[in-house]
Amino acid sequence: MSNSQNQHKVLVLLGSPRKKGNSSIIAREIAAGAESAGASVEFIFIQGMDIKACQACWSCQKPNSDGCAIKDDMQKIFPKLIEADSWVIATPVHWFNMSTQTKLWLDRCFALPKYGDNPFNKKIAIAIAYGDADPYASGAVNAIRSFQDSFRYVGAEITGVVYGSALESGDIEKNEAVLIAAKKLGKKLVG
Repeated sequence: MSNSQNQHKVLVLLGSPRKKGNSSIIAREIAAGAESAGASVEFIFIQGMDIKACQACWSCQKPNSDGCAIKDDMQKIFPKLIEADSWVIATPVHWFNMSTQTKLWLDRCFALPKYGDNPFNKKIAIAIAYGDADPYASGAVNAIRSFQDSFRYVGAEITGVVYGSALESGDIEKNEAVLIAAKKLGKKLVG
């Protein structure tokens, strides 16, 4: 795929407050799989951006609206979301669901239809790390369900979810099965 216009574009949204946290490691493995299949990959570290909470003003839903009324770093992210063919969303489980950083970004995607036609027509990969050994007790299942419900509502396709237990930063690297699954999912995003 030498023609960059036809190259599959993957946007990776890192929703952990730790740049090198366990969910980010899973996401990087997904990205490596996508790159090995010929995709171009861009990373966004949500924690490092100025993203305010949705104000529920509904300005973005008005017929003549040109998008979100909040002028912050989401204005830079909206076009990248539209341009990408696939998204990788990485989050740790915080208090039995996705991280606050991830939820801020997801809530603001309410305005995304104003930035392009059929903006959720993407292949989506989810990467989740959680501290408890049990995905139910940890809340990982709640996070997965939140993504499933949100993306089903907008007609998006979740291509796959890779999740694993890891508490300390870097612990997920000991889980070879998770890393292999992540790389396979990255290839599937492109294929």
